Amino acid sequence: MTPTLVRHQPPSQAGSTPRVNLGARARDWSEIQERMLVPLYETVHERLEVGPATRLLGLRCGSGLALLMAAARGAAVTGVDSSPERLALARERLLPDPVTGVRVRGRGARIVQGSPRDAAGAQAPEYNLITAFEPIGCLAGDAQRLGDLLAEAVPSAARGAAVVLTGWGPPERCATSSVLRVAAKLADPLRSTGCWRPARRDDLEEVAGRAGLRIDGSGRVSCPFGYADADNAVRGLLSTGLFDAGIAAADEEQVGKELVEALQPYRRADGTVWMPNVFRYLIARVR
Repeated sequence: MTPTLVRHQPPSQAGSTPRVNLGARARDWSEIQERMLVPLYETVHERLEVGPATRLLGLRCGSGLALLMAAARGAAVTGVDSSPERLALARERLLPDPVTGVRVRGRGARIVQGSPRDAAGAQAPEYNLITAFEPIGCLAGDAQRLGDLLAEAVPSAARGAAVVLTGWGPPERCATSSVLRVAAKLADPLRSTGCWRPARRDDLEEVAGRAGLRIDGSGRVSCPFGYADADNAVRGLLSTGLFDAGIAAADEEQVGKELVEALQPYRRADGTVWMPNVFRYLIARVR
């Protein structure tokens, strides 16, 4: 399985929302980019022994690949996201066929549009695992947004439940960092909160501490981004939402041109694009 990059849609500046086809972007995320983080998903699931006893809440679950992998191991999964386009793809993957009623994998899934609070309720399970697989450490304000999600999610978790936070590794270990600077360069006039910033060593620990969680382990995983060609790479990278501030300041065509130029050092003789990256994960526990 081809490896993949990270995402979502950071808030744009007021009055400068990028004009993009959200349906096409969600499909590009699902078909091109989402797979890049599979090594991270697999490592976390294996380390935490995800299986039939797992009741998992996935924050910013996107089109649901990580949930699908957990469900395939027997877990009961709930995914929460604010993007209706990505959630539509997650429902296709995880929910029973509307005609036959057959569920192909796992013990069932809930897909909820909105926030963790929207997934809570009298009938909701008490989760023993919360995952936040959208890595932080590349956008200004992303740690605060993750902290806000955790504030809503943690009350629905059992005492001792594992909470997995993920982040970009050091810029010198992530080839994609140089490409992400394209967004910062184009968006600089806006001084946007959605601009690229270099990852910091203690990003994850700081978020866990503010959420009142007890740190219980960590690790690093190699997640190279591999693409069939430059066009495929541009579509995948744009699907993450990490370049929205640049699109708002310029336009998608200009951002695409800048990306093609930035990708040149990572193009191989056969036209493929390959960028080595390292991601961190932190395991914390609900007190």
